[in-house]
This record gives sequence, structure tokens and C-alpha cells, in this order.
Amino acid sequence: MSGELLAFYVLAGAAVAGALCVVLPPFGRNPLHAALALLATLACVAGVFVLLSAHLVAVLQVLVYVGAVMVLFTFVVLLLNLRREEFIGARVTPWKVAAVAATAVFAVKTAGAVLAASAGARAADLTAPGLQAYGGIRDVGRELVTTYLFPFELTSVLLLVAILGAVLIARREKGGAA
Repeated sequence: MSGELLAFYVLAGAAVAGALCVVLPPFGRNPLHAALALLATLACVAGVFVLLSAHLVAVLQVLVYVGAVMVLFTFVVLLLNLRREEFIGARVTPWKVAAVAATAVFAVKTAGAVLAASAGARAADLTAPGLQAYGGIRDVGRELVTTYLFPFELTSVLLLVAILGAVLIARREKGGAA
């Protein structure tokens, strides 16, 4: 087994374990612990991107998700100021039963797809000349400012409106002038 394959299995296993810790007890009962498990999961996914030679995507994963989004999640969790007794007393609801059933179906389908793909699997040639520059900063930047300029700008406007709405709602709830 090569070192790269071993690193993939370690990172993928840690990502799956972290994702399970987000939703399963004991981490899943405390929102701050679940956010930290999500942080570890996203960092492991960034490591998988590095193994795939998608360095730009790995850096964006760390900057955007591990950095900005996780800081936002942590602030929201801390602002909620939940007490320990609010975490106890999990009930079985129909939605939770449906979620477990959907997860089981997804796991079976994924395992079937992986087994079917591994039966005829062959290693991809990542040294091909066209793949060396694929996903690089220059190519992604060119696509963002040419082909995807309108969706890119629309996303920035939507994020600005969401931030302004959150500020206005927070000011109204505190009794400040809007």
C-alpha cells in the first residue's frame, strides 16, 4: 500500500468519523462540540483535496469553510447561550426515524456503487498534460470573471442582503432604532 493511499484512507476515515460525531451523541448533544467535530471533518476534506492535487480547492476549503463559516457557527452557538438541561432528553420522532431510514438506504446504495466501481477500477493518470493545469488559480479565475461572472456577482449581492437583514433584525430585537 502506497503512502498516498494510506493518507487517503486515514483522512477519509477521519472525515467520516468527524461527520458522525457532528450528529451522534455525545458530541451531537452539545452544539459547540458538534461544531468542533465539523471543523475537523472539513479540515480532513481539505486534506483529501490536497491528495487529489486540487490545491486551490483545498485552500478555499480552509479559508471559506474552516475559517469563515466555522467562526460564524461558533459565534451563533455561543450567542444562543444554551444551558446543559436543554441538551438532555432526546426523543424519538417520526422525522428522526425517517432520517435514519434515508441514511441506511444511502449507505447501502453508496456501498453498492463503490463495490461495482471497484470491480472494474483502474487508476487514473493524473500526469496527463491537460490535467496538470486543470483547476489551477489562473483557470478558475478566468472562468469566474468570464463564464460565471453573473452568478458570482449575484451571490455577492445575496450575501450582502443577508448580512444587512441580519443586522436589521438584531437591532430591532434589542430595541434599537432601525
